[in-house]
Amino acid sequence: MASIKNVLVITEAVLAVFLMAGVLIQTPKASGLGGTIGGGGDGSGGGYRTRRGLERQIYWTTWVLVVAFLICSLANIWVTTHSK
Repeated sequence: MASIKNVLVITEAVLAVFLMAGVLIQTPKASGLGGTIGGGGDGSGGGYRTRRGLERQIYWTTWVLVVAFLICSLANIWVTTHSK
């Protein structure tokens, strides 16, 4: 059980790094506080636009990483509680 736990911890750390990178790479829909509130201010239509191409791929890859991280974390909790 200890080797499974070690693999899960390493996998969780790697997924965390990829997840952080995926979130940081994404382009914000609207920049600044005005865009967050809904003003936009840069002529982009109030901050709403659709994702296309690479931006869409990064978005969905980030969600896959979120799900993988969640599953890995739950598996790590299960292994920890059932190893005693």
